[in-house]
Amino acid sequence: MEAVRPVPGSGAGKPGWQSRVVRVTPLSGSAYEVELERPAGFHFAAGQHLRLFVGDDGRDYSLASPPSAETLRLLVRRIEGGAVSPALVGLPPGAPLSFSGPHGVFALRPSARAVILAATGVGIAPFLSMARAGASGFTLLHGVRAADELFYRRELEPAAARYVPCLSRQSSPGCFSGRLTAWAGAELAAGTARDFYLCGNRRMVRDLTLLADERFPGSRVYTEIFF
Repeated sequence: MEAVRPVPGSGAGKPGWQSRVVRVTPLSGSAYEVELERPAGFHFAAGQHLRLFVGDDGRDYSLASPPSAETLRLLVRRIEGGAVSPALVGLPPGAPLSFSGPHGVFALRPSARAVILAATGVGIAPFLSMARAGASGFTLLHGVRAADELFYRRELEPAAARYVPCLSRQSSPGCFSGRLTAWAGAELAAGTARDFYLCGNRRMVRDLTLLADERFPGSRVYTEIFF
């Protein structure tokens, strides 16, 4: 697997870059892809995130684009009553936006170990960026509520040695019926140390961290909590 170094960015508390909306594309009933113009001189590593500002309010969103892309793509969950996401997904093309970044160190490390990526919902974004940057051969677990939330499955599945879609509120052919953590608890037998990259719901991150400690002693666990 390709490993990259995080790129230093601007301060998290203030916008350092100016951009405009290219388009906003619905992905499901509550999730959207927001595509932005990429400012000249902006660099990032796969797995890093931006802090987008709407007025004085800022929220962090992981980049789904590869570092070579001409535009910046983000996966955004619309939160009813949220300070940023409802306004963000309603912006028209050409609307100005400011952001800071890149931020974070959630990037693939050089390793000879087997790699397990696990995401819930739009937490798939950094793994999409990694796959688009050339990463492959990993096990990818994606936990969502329904099949229409398996964003970019057709793109991610070929890059993974094993792709496991988990549906917590629906049954669908080829998918595990239940939470991602239920699949991992039943199917990940104890073995040698691995590298775990966990992104999304804090409960999932906690449970898989405990599982890694119990069944794969000496493993490395890297986390990015979305909510």
